[in-house]
Amino acid sequence: MRMLDLILKKRSALEHELEELKFIAAGAADGSIPDYQLSAWLMAVFFNGLSKKETASFTRAMALSGARLELKGLGGGRVDKHSTGGVGDGVSLALAPVAAAAGVIVPMMSGRGLGHTGGTLDKLESMKGFRVRLSPAHVHKQLEAAGLCMFGQTAELAPSDKKLYALRDAGATVESLPLIVASILSKKYAEDINGLVMDVKYGSGAFLKDFKKSRELAVALIDTAKLLGIRCVAVLTAMNEPLGLAVGNAMEMEQSIRILQGEKGPADFVEILEVLSGWMIYLGSKARTPPEGVEKAKAVIRDGSALEKLRLMVRWQGGDARVADNPGKFLPKARFITEFKAGASGYIERLDARTVGRAGVVLGAGRARAEDEVDYGAGIMLEKKTGDAVRRSEVLARLYSSDAAKLAEGKKLFASAVRIGPRKIETGPLIREIIR
Repeated sequence: MRMLDLILKKRSALEHELEELKFIAAGAADGSIPDYQLSAWLMAVFFNGLSKKETASFTRAMALSGARLELKGLGGGRVDKHSTGGVGDGVSLALAPVAAAAGVIVPMMSGRGLGHTGGTLDKLESMKGFRVRLSPAHVHKQLEAAGLCMFGQTAELAPSDKKLYALRDAGATVESLPLIVASILSKKYAEDINGLVMDVKYGSGAFLKDFKKSRELAVALIDTAKLLGIRCVAVLTAMNEPLGLAVGNAMEMEQSIRILQGEKGPADFVEILEVLSGWMIYLGSKARTPPEGVEKAKAVIRDGSALEKLRLMVRWQGGDARVADNPGKFLPKARFITEFKAGASGYIERLDARTVGRAGVVLGAGRARAEDEVDYGAGIMLEKKTGDAVRRSEVLARLYSSDAAKLAEGKKLFASAVRIGPRKIETGPLIREIIR
């Protein structure tokens, strides 16, 4: 089999066989196919696409290009959650312990923040000593003992994805729908899960701003997951303003811990948490319906078992479990703080998620480049959200950074995200559609 022939085949809009896609994935993983040929094939896919069958076959081939977790021996529902990314979207930090406390086995493979969006791994690593780079053997052992593990992609799991994603980024083929689907689901298939909850964002702070395009992605993910034998649901959620009140790694970690402690959280954050929890518990066969799953989620928060799952996970992954009892003491703080005050009285008409996310990056909470260091204590704590009434000089947000110059720059950028007007506006539903 020659890669040149496969490039010509896809350039001619012909359909690949499974063995051909396995050859491409294996060659990407072991380096036997040069980057220039892989890039040429990716561009051919960008223009000519992959069929549903091809997408599922390529997803499977990418997953099998390396090791795969073998979790069937653990029994029961094995369910993960994936978000397409947003600002303030630390839901996974509370969601995974909740689902695990309800009896679901939760292997949750997550990523780092890049650009204006945050990353679950960075939020977890704001807990001192917490390890996210774990071997497949450790993940299996921890899941067997604790029912929960939150970890990053390793070199062993879906190695072709790392190579192909880098080439897509460098070669302007990131937006290809079948390649997005294969990238996301190959890592999930490698986890040996049988259920997946997808939080597909749309709006200004989302990867895909347009609802129609986000819905197309959701449908493609559902179709491919079904062909792979994974029960899947996609929840389409708005990301026009930050989710919750916290934007920043340690801040989002603390917000989630306090919710698990039983404190009342931000209404929008709690709504997403409960809906996704209900579906995870349902797909994990621990509830007869998603609404019953929601009630079980509320119960495990109320009785403290979800917080105990978090504490157990932190111990297993090398962190200081005291963070579960006193996050304010055991999570990092930035050196400097400034207040952002309203310039006029009225109502918040806009709190643009993408701009707030970019301001967080400037403060040090995120990365403009993959190699950038993160200031775990940096970020933004919102006091008001879209539609709220404000008075002139009232504090709308507090900004944190360990660099005074970054603090000033971040505040200036944050100001451009906020618009105050004379009338209260309707923000629309947070959850627009659920697709199965």
